[in-house]
Amino acid sequence: MKRKQLSDVINTWLKHTEKDKVCETLLCEASNVFKCTQDEGSQRGVCGRLICTNFKIAFLCDEVPDDNTPEFKNKILGENDITLQCVDQLYGVFDDKKKVLISLTALKKVPKKLIIYCKDFRVFNFCLSYSKEEEVKRIVSGIIHHTLSPKLLKRLFLFSYTSAAPCYIATLAKDQTMMFDKHNDWRLELDRTKGNLCYKVLSLNEAYKVSERLPPYFVVPLSLPEECVYKFQGRGIPIWCWSTQNGLALVKMASLPKEVDDFAMQEQRMFLDSVEKTLHRPPYEEVRIEDLSVSLPSLSEIQMSYTRFKQLFLIDNATDFWDTDSKWFSLLESCNWLEIIRQCLKKAIEVIDYLESQRINVVLKEDTASDFCCLIASLVQIMMDPHFRTRHGFQSLIQKEWVMGGHAFLDRCNHLRKNDNEAPVFLLFLDCVWQLVQQYPLAFEFSETYLTVLSDSINIPIFSTFFFNSPCQRDAHKWAEDGLGKQRGPLSFYTVWDWSVQFELKALSFLNNPLYVGKSKLEKSRKAPRSKHQRQLSLPLTQSKTSNKRGFFKEETGPFIKSLLGKRISKLINSSDEVPSNYRVFYENWHRKPVDFHGLILPHIEGPDICPWAQRHLRWIPEAQVMGGGNVAAMQRILELMDEIQSLKKKVKERPNSNHTLAKENDVETRRKKSVRRSSLYPFALLHISSFRPSISTTTWRSWEAGDELVNRDDEYFDLGSI
Repeated sequence: MKRKQLSDVINTWLKHTEKDKVCETLLCEASNVFKCTQDEGSQRGVCGRLICTNFKIAFLCDEVPDDNTPEFKNKILGENDITLQCVDQLYGVFDDKKKVLISLTALKKVPKKLIIYCKDFRVFNFCLSYSKEEEVKRIVSGIIHHTLSPKLLKRLFLFSYTSAAPCYIATLAKDQTMMFDKHNDWRLELDRTKGNLCYKVLSLNEAYKVSERLPPYFVVPLSLPEECVYKFQGRGIPIWCWSTQNGLALVKMASLPKEVDDFAMQEQRMFLDSVEKTLHRPPYEEVRIEDLSVSLPSLSEIQMSYTRFKQLFLIDNATDFWDTDSKWFSLLESCNWLEIIRQCLKKAIEVIDYLESQRINVVLKEDTASDFCCLIASLVQIMMDPHFRTRHGFQSLIQKEWVMGGHAFLDRCNHLRKNDNEAPVFLLFLDCVWQLVQQYPLAFEFSETYLTVLSDSINIPIFSTFFFNSPCQRDAHKWAEDGLGKQRGPLSFYTVWDWSVQFELKALSFLNNPLYVGKSKLEKSRKAPRSKHQRQLSLPLTQSKTSNKRGFFKEETGPFIKSLLGKRISKLINSSDEVPSNYRVFYENWHRKPVDFHGLILPHIEGPDICPWAQRHLRWIPEAQVMGGGNVAAMQRILELMDEIQSLKKKVKERPNSNHTLAKENDVETRRKKSVRRSSLYPFALLHISSFRPSISTTTWRSWEAGDELVNRDDEYFDLGSI
């Protein structure tokens, strides 16, 4: 009976509908595969079939699933599904020895067990001892080839799915997110920040004639001639990111080519001098040039740190978890990941100090202006502008600074398995944002669950948001081809911001923060006072006085050019006079004041204030859960209390004699009782009573007898009414 039921499940799963016909193809499979649990010894589990397609690795259980549908369920992926891009590492167990599976050539014999480490920190153990040898060879070889082998961009499932799916129709959620792929989106953002007084939107890169790195539309100072943009393909020009209420600006700038001869260096200095002359000199002579490639860790250091960091959470079984428990904090410190987060937050606070306290403009400088410039500029805007702490504002910020800003998602996320430029810069940014959400939950409209599913969406090859290195690359590959290689028409890529593609309406409530309170219409209508002595980055409305600083053609080079050319001309010029930093005083003075959750917020960055992102990193480890509690369970309790309050308000409004409110009240009461059994793993995993151990050192709990009451008892009822 079970065999027939499994056959029906597989046939249903492989049957193509009108929406996804011929997009997902079965590549290989193996029967009688045993999926082990993470309990000690891994002796328990379920039997089923392991399948590999051009989209994912899936395990189909022989047992018919129960009817209890989880509240938070992804419509694209099940709990036993792994997208090919989500596979991090593969291990094979040969004669009780665990070895890394790198390539097909290194596979001399079939493994008895296949262990899959995922980028979302899941670990799957598949026992292959009961399967046929031919099937084991086929499934292991297929998984290695389709997950670890380098591939072409057009081979990604993104193109197969988009070609087979019907024309994408944007929902309201997507429409409310500014994509910044149109001229009007940039105009609206300039109007919102009052940057339209000093800046203009350029459309000269619409066909990517200037640079393949720049977006079709970007913003520069009003006084900057368009000829300057063509000179070095957009390098060396200030590109606007955001303006403060005081008229100051945060801009970014890509470095000029470094390996040049004397003639080219002189040409660069002449170019920078011409750029300087077109700008309003009084503020620009005092501008702060932040060279992020010098003050922040390198991409290789970030990759190395994250590699060590994620090993703390990729646990094969419960025994490994408890063996590392006593030295977990020392391992966490040695990987240096939290220190890198602290450095990024500190750098963002330093930039805010220049903008907010010292009232000077800031230029973020980097080689391509598409890694740390995206990260620091985004953090500064989130801390200073409450609009970007709303969900749609945050999504618009990612579109503006990361997607259209040219962050190399394809390379940094290693979607093509080339390992040349991999570095999780965007994950580092999300971790920094989580620190802010953790410290100031009242200031954000979205929850940490939103950030968690956003990090998961990076590896879902259905959405184009995180699968290209630049807008130019996306537009160059949007033309679909038929079987003969002829173009059929432009593809309409799906965007990750349409969350209804992944989740039902009921599950979308987990993405919202119940503690957030938006600004009232009265507060929104108030205009912030503007400083009388504003410094602006572009030409003023009236003619300015000639600067007393000397430029390239005079006796010495001005500080603007000195700061941008840096060490390359250090033998020819003196070091630039840097603006003194009041960072520490500014930081301490701000934390002495009451917090305005709709104003500037600064994170605490000392010691234990920077924490691991527990929900994302620990959600699949049953031993790490908080029984009957945790932040997520508490948030869910708050959500249910809000539901109950709304129900009572409705009941009072509609008169207590109405009967239909009784059903609503009973539903709320049922959910409230159910929430007592939730744990900190919720909503990503069910409650795991069987594998519970107390959160104390390994040596202590192992010394207790197996029948100890504290070790084996179930979680008790916790009264969350005081939260």
